[in-house]
Amino acid sequence: METLSPNIFTNDMKATIAFYQLLGFKITMSVPEVGDALVWAMMINGSVTIMFQTYESLADELPDISRTNGGSLLLYINLKNIHSFFEQIKDKVPVLKGLETTFYGATEFSIKDNNDYVLTFAEHE
Repeated sequence: METLSPNIFTNDMKATIAFYQLLGFKITMSVPEVGDALVWAMMINGSVTIMFQTYESLADELPDISRTNGGSLLLYINLKNIHSFFEQIKDKVPVLKGLETTFYGATEFSIKDNNDYVLTFAEHE
């Protein structure tokens, strides 16, 4: 195994892309449906890659993903300069847990994305 790139399902692709752009992610690939609407997008920030896809685009092929929510999932993202990143986004996103130092020496904070997934950002100083 070499990498893990989660494919997160969403009911609102446009809102999801806008949310992750606030976090500094950029679209590198996408698949349009008829018209301008995207059904899949890959976004990257540094070496972190996350894919997003509409439930409807795979409903016939993989009916198990047609839930109304994403289930229990926490994405743990390591980064540098966590204090400055936190200051950049703290007033733009729902913060679940502010900056704190853990017992294992990491500085972390957690937010919730527009699909109710939890993202924990960490810097191991």
